[in-house]
Amino acid sequence: MTDRPAALREAHHADVSGGWLRPAVFGAMDGLVTNIALIAGVGGGGVSPRSIVLTGSAGLVAGAISMGLGEYTSVRSANEQVAAEVAKERRELERHPEAEARELADAWVARGLPRDLATQVAEAVRRDPEEALRVHVREELGVDPDDQPSPWAAAISSFLFFSIGALIPLLPYLLGATELGPALAVGGLGLFAAGAVVARFTNRPWWTSGLRQLLLGAAAAAATYLVGSLIGVHGGL
Repeated sequence: MTDRPAALREAHHADVSGGWLRPAVFGAMDGLVTNIALIAGVGGGGVSPRSIVLTGSAGLVAGAISMGLGEYTSVRSANEQVAAEVAKERRELERHPEAEARELADAWVARGLPRDLATQVAEAVRRDPEEALRVHVREELGVDPDDQPSPWAAAISSFLFFSIGALIPLLPYLLGATELGPALAVGGLGLFAAGAVVARFTNRPWWTSGLRQLLLGAAAAAATYLVGSLIGVHGGL
């Protein structure tokens, strides 16, 4: 059976616009690393399991809220910046349509199109003001004005996935564990699994992606464990 060309299939590319996937991945990774490191730090200080649960829970709630608010503000600000640039381009097209058409043709010529063809296409695009605006924004700003990510989708996705990631290393303590080892082990498995899932969207080997994330999280946990141990010993905790 002959493979159907990708160009003839709908949605043969993944969604890379950054609507929910990026904040979901970043939120889950951040939740895992943050709470693993936090639990390792206070655990290294010798505090009680109850105090670790309290600290980890507070870190989960505070981190999830912070991530959600941060994503909402970041995406909304970026969208507002794009909207301002689109408005600026719209004014230029209304005031100087000929110059804008020449600018568009010059951009295509720089990419290898013959001058005559580039000029004809630019003039054809110019006849439809809305299409001209979309084309100019894509060419000059590198964004699609009709396909901007949702601030609410980014915020909710980041909030939920941070919470899930941050909950994973807490589970052993919530289920009755009293030692730090099980929490670190479960957190490490979560890091590896999260990295492996990300590889599905990037077409990289799942095991290298998982191992990379595991090593990064382990480095953060080791650093905070060392700090917690030093403060716990010398601070009399």
